[in-house]
Amino acid sequence: MIDFIKNNYSIFIKGFVVNVVLIAFLAKIGFLRIEPKLVVENILFFSFWWMFFSFLVFKIPYFKANKDVVFKILGLLVLLIVAISIDNYLQIPNNPITIPLVIFFWLGVAYLVLPKFFKKYQVTILSVYGVSLSYFLFFRRYADYGENHHETVLNLLLIPIPVFFGLWVFEQWRWLKTLQAEKGKAELALLKSQINPHFFFNTLNNLYGLTVEKSDQAPEVVLKLSDMMRYTIYKGKEDFVSMRDEVKYLENYIELHKIRFQKKVEINFTHQIKEDGKIAPLLYIIFLENAFKHGVEKMTEDAYIHLDLKADASNINFTIENNFESQVSKKESGIGLDNLKKRLDYMYPNQYKLIIEEQAPIYRASLNIKLA
Repeated sequence: MIDFIKNNYSIFIKGFVVNVVLIAFLAKIGFLRIEPKLVVENILFFSFWWMFFSFLVFKIPYFKANKDVVFKILGLLVLLIVAISIDNYLQIPNNPITIPLVIFFWLGVAYLVLPKFFKKYQVTILSVYGVSLSYFLFFRRYADYGENHHETVLNLLLIPIPVFFGLWVFEQWRWLKTLQAEKGKAELALLKSQINPHFFFNTLNNLYGLTVEKSDQAPEVVLKLSDMMRYTIYKGKEDFVSMRDEVKYLENYIELHKIRFQKKVEINFTHQIKEDGKIAPLLYIIFLENAFKHGVEKMTEDAYIHLDLKADASNINFTIENNFESQVSKKESGIGLDNLKKRLDYMYPNQYKLIIEEQAPIYRASLNIKLA
């Protein structure tokens, strides 16, 4: 029922508005006579039954497929009719038969509307209303019930309702937060899985070139690639890794490319890091990949890449600069930078600043992360 209301809330709102307008019109022409003090009460009463019967009409296909629910609803209606009939027939104030039946009716409604919530807290709910009902039945026998105990019974019956409603709202909020967290983790895992194929595709292309040339350096490349694969597969799935391991990973990548290129390339990587520093894995490799792909590989001479990484207790600053042929556009970077930004949004929300500057023939990127 709750899911149905969520999915069709506009229908209920429109029905409520139509109902209010209709009641106001009928009262205006004299067809209905409503005391001014009871206007709100009557509007709520008619609106409830309007939505109730609207719900039944719209749920006909569901009821056809779930006859057990129909039987439960019919059972509750029979219970309500019996309670009202007994109350009218006996005409006893605070009828000791009617009140327990009405309590069972509303507990049945709660079970029908919120079955999972009711089952989870059924011991608490039944205990609370069991105590309330026992208190009522015990003191109902005394003549001073109306003066000394009736208000207490009402409090015992009514006060738990907003408490349980608040608990249900909290459960929904907690479920929503859990769902959002799981969604974020799933998306983050997907982003990491997208990074790995992108990196290995480029690296295997490099290795293919060396094997075609029958280079003696191919075995060394295989070993370095094996180390990098191990890091990517095992460390890449972790939320955080040591700064030292991340630096070593970048150095291996640089050495792998130095083996490949025959031309002179100036590559400087300076770093000042804390030995116990931590960082999300595989954040900087995309910048280095792009520097080689769009810079070094395209240039015939004087290619360079300068990297600098500094980390302290509160900040991690990374910059990379490389030159490229002015006629080569670097604006189309593929999925790499897009995934990096999404990962940063998940891992360091509102804690990072990424600046990318491109002014031919210089490309410069800086990433500053403020540690919590």
